Amino acid sequence: MTNPLLDFTGLPRFDTVQPEHVAPAIRQLIAENRSLIETLTRSETPATWTDFMAPMTDAGERLSRAWGIVGHLHSVNDVPAWREAYNGMLPEISGFYADLGQNLALFAKLKALAASPEYDALAPVRRRIVDNDLRDFRLSGAELDEAQKPRFKEIQEELSALSVKFSENLLDATNAHAEWVDDAAGLAGLPEDVKEAARAAAEKEGKPGWKFSLQAPAYIPVMQYAEDRNLRARIYRAYTTRAAEFGPAEWNNTPLIEQILALRAEESRLLGYANFAEVSLVPKMAESPAQVAAFLRDLAQKARPFAERDMAELRQFAREQLGLDTLESWDLAWASEKLKQARYAFSDEEVKQYFPEPKVLAGLFRVIESLFGVTLAPDTAPVWHPDVRFFRILRDGQLVGQCYLDLYARETKRGGAWMDGAIDRRRLAAGIQTPVTYLNCNFPAPVNGKAATFSHDDVITLFHECGHGLHHLLTQVEELPVSGINGVEWDAVELPSQFMENFCWEWDVLQGMTAHAASGEPLPRALYDKMIAAKNFQSGMQMLRQIEFSLFDLLLHSEFTPGGDASFMDLLAQVRREVAVVVPPEWNRFPQSFSHIFAGGYGAGYFSYKWAEVLSADAFEAFEEAAKTTGSVLDAATGRHFWQEILAVGGSRPALESFKAFRGREPRPDALLRHNGMTP
Repeated sequence: MTNPLLDFTGLPRFDTVQPEHVAPAIRQLIAENRSLIETLTRSETPATWTDFMAPMTDAGERLSRAWGIVGHLHSVNDVPAWREAYNGMLPEISGFYADLGQNLALFAKLKALAASPEYDALAPVRRRIVDNDLRDFRLSGAELDEAQKPRFKEIQEELSALSVKFSENLLDATNAHAEWVDDAAGLAGLPEDVKEAARAAAEKEGKPGWKFSLQAPAYIPVMQYAEDRNLRARIYRAYTTRAAEFGPAEWNNTPLIEQILALRAEESRLLGYANFAEVSLVPKMAESPAQVAAFLRDLAQKARPFAERDMAELRQFAREQLGLDTLESWDLAWASEKLKQARYAFSDEEVKQYFPEPKVLAGLFRVIESLFGVTLAPDTAPVWHPDVRFFRILRDGQLVGQCYLDLYARETKRGGAWMDGAIDRRRLAAGIQTPVTYLNCNFPAPVNGKAATFSHDDVITLFHECGHGLHHLLTQVEELPVSGINGVEWDAVELPSQFMENFCWEWDVLQGMTAHAASGEPLPRALYDKMIAAKNFQSGMQMLRQIEFSLFDLLLHSEFTPGGDASFMDLLAQVRREVAVVVPPEWNRFPQSFSHIFAGGYGAGYFSYKWAEVLSADAFEAFEEAAKTTGSVLDAATGRHFWQEILAVGGSRPALESFKAFRGREPRPDALLRHNGMTP
C-alpha cells in the first residue's frame, strides 16, 4: 500500500499524501470501476441489489473518497503542485463520470431492477436509491441519441474545467491585491487586532506600514470601521472588480461566465428542457422556475417596505450626523456601523471581545450535546495544516463520527465557509462505517499569541457550517447514497445549517459561551439586550440583497439568452431595478466573484438559502414553543425529535415528508418573517 490515496482502511493520510500520488491512484480506481462496470453489465449478472447495486456502490465510494481528498486539498492548500495535480486529472475524472451517466447498459440493468419483483420487496430506502439513480441517469444523458452523447460528455468536461478555473481566478485575483497604509493616521477607526494583523502581514514581507489584503478578515473591518474614506473606496473598488476585465486577462472570469451559461443552455436543450433552471429543479423540492420566481418576488414584496425604511434612515443619518450628502457603496457598511452604534450604543467590535475561540467552541459543543445527547472530545489524526483540529463524537460511549475543523483564513485556501464529507456512514460486513466531515471557515487567526476572537457574524457562520456537519454525522441511514446529506434535495440541504444559526441569539446559549478577551467576564445582559434590539437592524436590506442574488441566478438560467443582445450585467441591472434599494456603481463586477453559482453547486439554486430558511425558522419555532414550558430552547426532547425526523433520516425520504414528520404540518413562512422583524 505505497499510495496513501488507495488506503481506505481509515482516515485520510494527510501526513503522507503528495501531489505525485494523484494521477496513478485516480487512474487505477477509474480502471477498476470501468472493469467492474463491464462485468456488471454482462447479461449473466443478475439485476439485483446484491449482484448489481452493492458492487457499484463499493467501487464508486473508493473513487469518490480518493478524489474527495484531492479536491479538498485543492481547496485548502492551493499551492502550484496541488493545483497542477488536481487540474491534471480533472478531465479524466469528469470524462469517467460523464461516461458513467450515459452508459445505456448500466441504465438498462437499473431499469430491469426497477421493473423486477425484487424492487417491490426492497426496503423503502433502497427503492428511493433506485429511483434517484434512474432520475440521475436521465439527467446525465443516458437516453440521448448515440450521436448526441459525445457532445454531452464534452459539455460536462468543459463545465468542470471552467468551474475550477473560475474559482482559481478568483483566488489568484484576491491574493494579488493589497492596500498599503504608511501613516498610522490612516488607520483611524480600525480595531486593534485588525491593525496588528495588518502590521504582521507587512512585517512578513519585510516592509514598513500596514498591509490589508482582500481576504474577509481584512476587507470587512476596513469597510466597516475605517474612517479614511479614500481607503474604503480603494479597497471596495479592488474587491468588487476582482477577476474582471480591469485586471490581468488570464484572471478575467467574464468569458468563463459566458461559456458556462452557453454550455448549460446547450446541455438543457439536449436533455429536452427549455432551460438550465428546469434541469436544476428536477432533483429539488421546488417544482418550476415560475414557482421559485413567485416565491422570491412575494418575499421581496413583503421585505421592500422594511428595506426602504432602512435605507431612508441610513441616508438621513449619514447626511445629518456624518456630513455625507451622497452615500456611496463604500460608505454603506461604515455608515451602518455608525448608525447601529448611535442607535443601540454598542459596536460589533465591542461584542467581538466576548467571543474568544475556546469559549465559542465550548459553547457550540454544549448546544450539540444538550440537544442531541452526544459528547464531543478532541481526537488525533493526520492533518493538512498545523492549525487544523480534529474531534470525535460519541453517543453512549460509542463512536458516532469525527470532524476536522479548519477555522482560519490563509492565502492558499479558497474564501468563504463550507462543509464537505470525507467518509460517509454505511453498513459494511464488518459493521458500521462511521462518517467523517470537514468544516472550513476563513476567520481571523490568532495574533501575537493571543486567542482569536470572533465577531458574532463569525459565530453564526460557525454554527451554520456545523449544522451541515451534524446532518452528515448524526445520520442513522446505513445506505451510503442517501446517508447524511447524500440524496437530500438541494433546496432543503440548508435546513439544519440555518436552523443552528438561531441558537446564536439565545441568552441561554450566549451566557455560557462568552468571556471577555481581557477581563474574562461573560457577556453582560445589558449588551445582549442591545444585540437583540439590533438583531433585525437593516434586515429588510439584507433580505432584498439575498433575493437580488437569487432572482439574478434564477433568471440567468431561465430567461437569459447567452450570446444575445443583452449581457448578464444588463440582466443584473434589470433585477436590481426590480428588487434592490441599494444599487452599486456601474463598474461593480459582482457576478465575476459569484462562485456559488459558477464554481459551486448553486447554479439556478441560490434561492435554496431562502427556501430552506422558511423551513429552518419554522423548525426552530418548535424549540421556542418548548422553551415556554421548559425555560430553555436547549430542550432535549425537541432536540431528539429533530434528530430523529430530520438529521437521522438524511436523504432516505423526501425532505417535505421529514419536515412534516417533525412539525406535524406543512411549512409556513410566518416564523421567518417574525424572526426578521417583518410582521405588522
